[in-house]
Amino acid sequence: MAEDGGARRPSIATIFNPRRGRGSAPSRPSVVVTDEDSPGPPLQLSNGSGLRVGSAGLSGSSTTPVGSPSINLGSPGPPADVEGSVTESPRDTPPSKCCRFRKAVFSKTTRKIVVGWVVTCCVTTSWVGATHLIKDMFLRTASVPTTLTTPLANTTTSSPPYTEAVQREVFDAPFFTTWFCTAWTGLFFPLYLACHSCLRRDKASLRLTLKTIAHNFRDRGKFMTRCCLFCLLWVVTNYMYVYSLRILDCTDVMALYSAHVSFVYLLSWVILHDQFVGVRIVAVIMCNTGIALLAYMDGITRTKTLGGVVLAAASAAGSAVYKVLFKKVIGEASFGQVSLIFTVIALLNTILLSPLVAAFYFSGYETVLWSHLPWPNLLVAAALSLAANLLGNFGIAFTFEIFITLGLVLAVPVSAALDIKWYGVKFEGMKLAGVVLIMCGFFLVLFPANWPEYITKVLRWGRHRKRNQPRQQPEPVDYRTGLISRSHLRSPSGLIR
Repeated sequence: MAEDGGARRPSIATIFNPRRGRGSAPSRPSVVVTDEDSPGPPLQLSNGSGLRVGSAGLSGSSTTPVGSPSINLGSPGPPADVEGSVTESPRDTPPSKCCRFRKAVFSKTTRKIVVGWVVTCCVTTSWVGATHLIKDMFLRTASVPTTLTTPLANTTTSSPPYTEAVQREVFDAPFFTTWFCTAWTGLFFPLYLACHSCLRRDKASLRLTLKTIAHNFRDRGKFMTRCCLFCLLWVVTNYMYVYSLRILDCTDVMALYSAHVSFVYLLSWVILHDQFVGVRIVAVIMCNTGIALLAYMDGITRTKTLGGVVLAAASAAGSAVYKVLFKKVIGEASFGQVSLIFTVIALLNTILLSPLVAAFYFSGYETVLWSHLPWPNLLVAAALSLAANLLGNFGIAFTFEIFITLGLVLAVPVSAALDIKWYGVKFEGMKLAGVVLIMCGFFLVLFPANWPEYITKVLRWGRHRKRNQPRQQPEPVDYRTGLISRSHLRSPSGLIR
């Protein structure tokens, strides 16, 4: 064993590490051994050899296994150190904190999360705005001059007619509201084409997209039949939702409608054969209990409240049927196909249901005072409803689906705050319990199917942290006796105390 003065470590004099004299000049090696897989510099040989062995696959007739070193002939290089110099390559250097922070902030997942919260806020705003504007139209009254006649005293004849201002409802037309808001969904396909043209300005891609959409719906008879079915479900569901706003508060209707996620899970489990998750069955039970509490929140004799709760719950069930049937019949549709279906539904609604709207108006079943009609409320409510549907169907292209679903449940507390401030609504007793139970059931439905695995990982992570805590320093050992020096029975020398 010889000790190198520079490294202060023992070195062995071999052909790979020859011992040099103090006055001898370093000799230049003629053979260099390299390993192409290793990031360090080549290992150099001082003896001559005319052999090259490739390490990455076959080179000529060589059959050297992968990972064997390469020997290069006559490659001049710097004199080798006694132990071999090792230099770090740029790939092996760990990234700095700034680089890691930049990657974490500007990663794809982070962008989706940020966009997801923006989409959640937009869905909540549009849903709450549309619901409260429609409710405000139902509550508006106006002084309308009305001609009245009263009979004279002790006579059968009437007095001359006179005009008197009477407070009347300005708007009481839930079916007209449903028809008008559904007609706005006809903008789905034009907006899709406009966005496609802005992102891809070449006409060839637009023509190819239209051909693909038309090819998937080439069976026109079956396509129109399915669109008529979806149009019927859409109109009936929204009509029950709007009609229930005439009876109940906005928060009650929105809470009842948010229970549709539990119905979607039940139908998906039965029809689409989705995975059974026990915690979601608990969520279904909680939602149904909340619906029952809201049904009897004003007592058993208030049949009007019971009817409004039944309509809102039926609207939630109809929405669940619509979503599951759309998944079953249409399947995995592209954005262009979905936008085309919504546009066709809007056209069918506008053409086929216009006579029904006129019949309801002229028969007096629905009341619309055109001179006092709050057009701003109606137009903004229709635009917000369109925005909510656009975000609900196309938001998945920019973020995760859970953020879109969260927008519905977060709309309930926002609506409750507005009801308390504007209408003085009190949430207490069975009403408060029903809303809270439905919201808890909503969050339970959002639990993933493998949620026990996440809990197990969290528990294991906590145990792993405890195990990785720095242990206490071991007691010093007396190497003469092999005993612990801090023993209370023996001294460091091993004698009994």
